[in-house]
Amino acid sequence: MAIGSFSAGLSGLTAQSVALNVIGNNLANINTVGYKASTVAFEDLVSQNVGSAGQVGLGVSPGNISQVFSQGSIETTRDATNAAIQGNGFFMVRTPDGISYTRAGNFEFDRNGTLVTPDGHKVQGYTQIDPLTGLVVATGAPTDIVVPPGVLRPPVATTQFGAISNLDANAQVGDTFTSTVEIYDTLGSPHVMTTTYTKTAANTWTYQITVPGAEVNPAPAGGAPAVVADGTVVFSGTGAVQSVTPTAPSTGGGAAPGAIADVVFNSPVWANGAPSTQLTWDLVDANGNVSLTAFRAPSATSSKMQNGTMAGLVSSIAISDDGTILATYGAGQSVAVGQLALATFNNPKGLVKLGSNLFGGSPEAGLANVGMPGTGGRGTLIGSALEQSNVDIAQEFTQMILAQRGYQANSKTIVVSDELLVDTLNLKR
Repeated sequence: MAIGSFSAGLSGLTAQSVALNVIGNNLANINTVGYKASTVAFEDLVSQNVGSAGQVGLGVSPGNISQVFSQGSIETTRDATNAAIQGNGFFMVRTPDGISYTRAGNFEFDRNGTLVTPDGHKVQGYTQIDPLTGLVVATGAPTDIVVPPGVLRPPVATTQFGAISNLDANAQVGDTFTSTVEIYDTLGSPHVMTTTYTKTAANTWTYQITVPGAEVNPAPAGGAPAVVADGTVVFSGTGAVQSVTPTAPSTGGGAAPGAIADVVFNSPVWANGAPSTQLTWDLVDANGNVSLTAFRAPSATSSKMQNGTMAGLVSSIAISDDGTILATYGAGQSVAVGQLALATFNNPKGLVKLGSNLFGGSPEAGLANVGMPGTGGRGTLIGSALEQSNVDIAQEFTQMILAQRGYQANSKTIVVSDELLVDTLNLKR
């Protein structure tokens, strides 16, 4: 029996040494960005039968070492390309060996404008931009995110514009109200487009959309503004739009009498050589809400929008909570240039630690569920911030004490077993 106790004690020493190794590794990574602490679980070795006395164990072994994926604290930084995950998910990075996953968001742009990790692994996301909405198209497989430095970003011609306006129902026939919006042509030149509303009868207004005559080719005679679209808006007795009727020179893409729809027309050919483009007056949003009303309140425009931009150099970068990378350039204009992707797993504890803050996929973790932050159970992002290690010093020190006492207890077992073996050998003397 003394020989068996030697084996049991030795297994205890080995198991407690593994526990101390895990604790030491946790403490060593207490300041590692995105590090997830590990825990070790023990299990008893196969026991043996000893007559009718029952079973005696053969010792202990480390059963499993797993990561603790609890949220680490968030610390703000002064680096705009840093991002912290608040909730579930992992950033995706492309390494020479394939796609890996990480919680460390200490990214930066390399000399080619590619978003990378400190080790040069390429961060994955979405880069296709919808030309109409200016939003990132987060479909398909994620790719490298590239924002070339020092490259003049091409202009985006305006194709949609809109304004939320109220026309005073108490206005007199002949009263007018104007609303302006700045649009851009294909060369990035700005043009002020003016919509003039004129009350012609109760609940009825005409509209005329013009641009400065000197900016079009050919220019109207006498320096008059160039009319690009006009028509009539009829309101109901509740102040809601009842019908919108575009007239020439509209392309006919607007609403027919009695219907409400966006008004579509062509811009003029511009004097600077920019060609005519199709413009859509966004009167009705995706939820069917009309941007014009005619209540008894002062005529006013409360909001404007248009989707064009001028050319310019990227001056700063910001990451929003949904992972969208916003580039600011020109006169403080911001556009989406990409979006970070996040991956979640049914069993993140099944991921394989690869070092360098990276995890690898495995059958035990399940398939990666990839998508935009804030959707499908994925967490949101905090820009200019990093998730710190989730190592708890107090807990690690407590576990260290327990492992130390366990090691001492098992060493004492070996010492006592040795004394018993010496006494047994002395029986022959």
